[in-house]
Amino acid sequence: MHEVIQQLVAVEAEAQRIVQAARAEADRIRAEAQRQAQELAARGREATRAAAEQLVATAIAEAERDKQARLAQAGREIGEQVRLDDPTREQVIAAMVRCVSCAT
Repeated sequence: MHEVIQQLVAVEAEAQRIVQAARAEADRIRAEAQRQAQELAARGREATRAAAEQLVATAIAEAERDKQARLAQAGREIGEQVRLDDPTREQVIAAMVRCVSCAT
């Protein structure tokens, strides 16, 4: 009977050791999973930030192209609408010459 009790104690001790080892392994796996999740989240944030920066840069470039096109169109429209006849042109030139002469 004494042997049986010793075997039961030994089996119980071995079972406790196995449970402790399993808990330690579970803690290690959980910690690694958390680390990987944090790493993935950081990569996701970085990718999102990079994509947002690219969208902003594209929008700025497009706005600049649109602005240049609008300025060019406005210049063409003004050029088509404003026509100086010869006497008016001569008056403008004379006024410009007077301005330049006065400035020097």
